[in-house]
Amino acid sequence: MSKPLNSTGAEDTARSYPPRPEAVYFYGTCLVDMFVPEAGMDAITLLEREGIRVIFPDNQTCCGQPAFTSGFPDEARQVVESQLDLFPGDYPIVVPSGSCGGMIRWHWEKVCANDPALKARAAAIGARTYEFAEFLLHVVGFNRKDEGEPTTVTLHTSCSARREMGTHLVGRELLARLGNVTLAHHDHESECCGFGGSFSLKHPDISTAMVSDKVASLKATGAREVLTADCGCLLNITQRAAKEDLEARRVKASLPGDHLATFLLRRTGGQTAGSN
Repeated sequence: MSKPLNSTGAEDTARSYPPRPEAVYFYGTCLVDMFVPEAGMDAITLLEREGIRVIFPDNQTCCGQPAFTSGFPDEARQVVESQLDLFPGDYPIVVPSGSCGGMIRWHWEKVCANDPALKARAAAIGARTYEFAEFLLHVVGFNRKDEGEPTTVTLHTSCSARREMGTHLVGRELLARLGNVTLAHHDHESECCGFGGSFSLKHPDISTAMVSDKVASLKATGAREVLTADCGCLLNITQRAAKEDLEARRVKASLPGDHLATFLLRRTGGQTAGSN
C-alpha cells in the first residue's frame, strides 16, 4: 500500500500503522461541525460499523490552522495548548480532513517549540493522528462490497493534505476497491482550489479565478460528482459550481459533491446522515 507524505512532500517512510484498535478519538474539525456535520457523522458510522468505538472529546475546537497559516503563531499556540489534554488514552486520533490532520501531525509541535514539555506532548499527539481515509485504508483495511450502480466520479485532494498526508493516494486506493466506481482523473488535480481558509477572504479575486479553473477541470471529466476528504475544498468547489449553474439558469446541479466518507458509506449499504 502507498504511504502518506511527510511535511516536506517526500514519502513518509517512517510512518507505521498499528493494529485495528478497540477505540479511536474523533477530531471532527470546526468546519465539519459548523457546515457539513453529516460528513463527520458518516465517518463515525463507518468506523463504528467496523467495530471501533468512537470517542468524541467535547471540548475540541479549531486545529489552529487558520491562525498558523495567516502568520499568527502565538494565537495558534493558544488554540493548540487548550486541546492537549483532550486525548488522555493511547488511542489513535482520526480526523476527517487531510489539511487539519496535517496541521495536528506536523505543525502542532512547531507552534509549541518554545516550550519543550508542550512540544513533546504535541509531537506525541501528532504521531498518533491519522487522516480518516488513511486510517480506513491502512489500519481498518476497509474492503466492503460496492452495492451501488455503475458510476464515474472524480477526486479533489486539498493541496496541503496532498503534500502532508498523501490523501490523493489513499483516496484513489479506497475508490479502486469499489467495483462499480470509475475514477476520472483531471489535469488540475494537484492544484489548489483557492479556498485556503482565510486566503479566500483576503484575496477573493484570486481565489475565484483558482476555483473557477478547478471547477472547469472537474467538469471536463464528465464525472457525475466530485469527491474529497476536505470539506473546506468541497464547499468552495460545489458552491462555485452552483453559482455558475445559477448564472447559466441550470436547474440541475452540474457538479454535485460529497465527502469521501459519505460516498463510501452510501456505496456499501449504509444509511448516510443526510438521508435521515
